Amino acid sequence: MIERIQPIGNEGVSKITKIERGKEGKGFKELLVEAIDKVNESQKEAQKAAIDFAAGKISSIHEVILKAEKATMMLRLTAEVRNRIVEAYRDIMRMQI
Repeated sequence: MIERIQPIGNEGVSKITKIERGKEGKGFKELLVEAIDKVNESQKEAQKAAIDFAAGKISSIHEVILKAEKATMMLRLTAEVRNRIVEAYRDIMRMQI
C-alpha cells in the first residue's frame, strides 16, 4: 500500500538555506550576471566588427558574419533560458501547498 507523503517541514528547508556560499561555488545570480555580461560583450564585438568592416579595417566579411551569428545565437540562448526560468517560477507559484 502506498504511504502518504509527509511534508519536509522546517528541517529540510533549514538544511537547504544553511549551505555556505564558499563551498558550492558561485550562486545562481552570479552565474546569470556573468552570462548576460558575456552576451553583451559578444554583441559589442559584433557591432565593432561591422563598423570596422564598413570603415575598411577588416577585409574579411566572413569574420564579421561569424561574430554577428555568434552574438545572435548567444542572445537567443539567453532569451530561451530566461523564458524557462520565468516558466519555472510560474509553475512554482501555481503549486498548492
